[in-house]
Amino acid sequence: MASIGDISGNEAALARQAAILALPVTEERMMANAIRALSIDAVEAARVGHPGMPMGMADAATVLFRKFLKFDAADGRWWDRDRFVLSAGHGSMLLYALLHLTGYEGMGIDQLKTFRQLHSPAAGHPEYGENPGIEMTTGPLGQGLATAVGMALAERILAAKFGKSLVDHRTWVIAGDGCLMEGVSHEAGALAGHLKLNKLCVLWDDNSISIDGSTGLATSEDPLKRFAAYGWAVKRVDGHDFAQVAAALAFAQKSGKPTIIACRTIIGFGAPTKAGTSGAHGAALGGAEAEAAKKALSWPYLPFTVPNEVYANWHEAGSRGATTRRAWLKRLAKHPQRAEFERVMSGKLPEGWAETMAAYKSGLTESKPKLATRQSSQKALEVLVPAIPELTGGSADLTGSNLTLVKGMAGIEPGNFAGRYIYYGVREFGMAAAMNGLALHGGLIPYGGTFFVFSDYMRPAIRLAALMHTRVIHVLTHDSIGLGEDGPTHQPIEHLASLRAMPNVLVLRPADAVETAEAWELAIKNTTGPSLLVLSRQAVPALRDTANGNKSARGAYVLAEAEGPRAATIIATGTEVALAIAARKTLAAEGIQVAVVSAPSFELFGRQDATYQSEVLGTAPRIGVEAATGFGWERWLGPNGVFIGMTGFGASAPAEVLYEHFGITEAAIVAATKQF
Repeated sequence: MASIGDISGNEAALARQAAILALPVTEERMMANAIRALSIDAVEAARVGHPGMPMGMADAATVLFRKFLKFDAADGRWWDRDRFVLSAGHGSMLLYALLHLTGYEGMGIDQLKTFRQLHSPAAGHPEYGENPGIEMTTGPLGQGLATAVGMALAERILAAKFGKSLVDHRTWVIAGDGCLMEGVSHEAGALAGHLKLNKLCVLWDDNSISIDGSTGLATSEDPLKRFAAYGWAVKRVDGHDFAQVAAALAFAQKSGKPTIIACRTIIGFGAPTKAGTSGAHGAALGGAEAEAAKKALSWPYLPFTVPNEVYANWHEAGSRGATTRRAWLKRLAKHPQRAEFERVMSGKLPEGWAETMAAYKSGLTESKPKLATRQSSQKALEVLVPAIPELTGGSADLTGSNLTLVKGMAGIEPGNFAGRYIYYGVREFGMAAAMNGLALHGGLIPYGGTFFVFSDYMRPAIRLAALMHTRVIHVLTHDSIGLGEDGPTHQPIEHLASLRAMPNVLVLRPADAVETAEAWELAIKNTTGPSLLVLSRQAVPALRDTANGNKSARGAYVLAEAEGPRAATIIATGTEVALAIAARKTLAAEGIQVAVVSAPSFELFGRQDATYQSEVLGTAPRIGVEAATGFGWERWLGPNGVFIGMTGFGASAPAEVLYEHFGITEAAIVAATKQF
């Protein structure tokens, strides 16, 4: 049922639509109508989808792809292409139609006919990796815009390093009302404005319609004023006027600031009764409405049929960048930094970094430092940052606590992108999304820090990174009640379990300096998803005597075997491994022999074969120790195992008092073992 706001708005929208449709049908309008027709056909075939947004933004998208976007459909992964992000991912048929019409391989008519079907590259929302023209997975509103900020920032950083002859492109975004309502639009917009990312342009589909009805039901702000306050250039245009859109895009190309263009559009443009209403948003138009819409659009063709002259115009647009790409390839071939540029853009790690880390780890076994693992992380970064030039750091206003900045890393600031450290401010979600963009762009390996408890703010971006298999590294410090006096608001309890439950996420909670170095090695090499380094505030003793290879790579290993048959196996992670080692010594003095297993990564241990898992876990009773909830531990402890950890939220007190209060102690481990 339409809302009251829909009814009054619909009358105005239909009147405006009628005036536009009465104009002569130009070549450009026919190109846009091809997008509309294909969107209608695909949604009707699937019987579900979002036709309204593609129908509304077809004109603006036609101007962008035909005249402004630098791309070559013959090489969708050309490194110096412009990036186009459909932040309003529900309107995916807009993107699929554009890829099809411009000639991208793998998005033919047969693929469009399988819209929203199993294994189709034309999924319900765009999915990264399904086609070269899909720059990222979108659908969770606002994240496309926020990730595009990272892409635009990556372009500036790499241009500062390799020069304009190799890196000189723009980032374009189509976002909807919902994207701008999402809080992450504030974080991302403010960061982009502060950094003056002038090669970023957002086309806002300003149609004033949401699922519930008119956007006036929930918001009365003027987003252009908001973005102007962030430091953006702003424009407002008729989104169905090709000349106005073109003028605004040309303005954006010359702007010294990021630009947002409000494209005033009619959702479902062409639909005789549903245009301008929420009814056009998230459902098929229906046979009669679809047929009438095509008639109104002067589109008399059968479903999934585009006339040759329209294809020709679109293919011309798709090949418009071919000459530019070939010229770029010639410049690359002669460029003195070619080898390094190709290395970083292809994601290959530099020669020698692994050997440098091996030497560093060997030194740790001799010096045996007693450090918080966050400090050990900084020490590892002091080795890694010089060895891996593409490693780019940052923090959400916790640099001194996360210890993510090392000597020699200059900060990135407005107008100066030659640094390697990003001050994200108190914007955890915006930081994580921007890091995804830095990684997706290519050429950089981003890491960013915050307190582990604030991973709650970052979860949507971490999940999207996991979906896209994106290499990003999150440095998450203050990992438990061990942070002490800041109390339960800052003490993570359920976070380890919840993030371990997320597919494609590598969670690493190291026990000492050697394991922390190993965790960094694993994170650097992990190209299948985000890596989370979960690190302590409090100091831990050195536990490893040897650093050959990478024992953490198997997820769990026997750190200290029993001096005889095992009476029990104590499995611990992070700071609690030291407690387990101390309990082992006490028990041995009483003639009770136990093994201690360090388990820095449940995910990696779960990938090992059953034989290795059995060797590590043994057949004796098992005790798990972790200053967090026990959810998920049952997999390793078995039906008779005992877990020593948290059963509720923490409290405010010194760390040693809290461990005693909550019963996570050497004495508790000893007592649990004796019960067996």
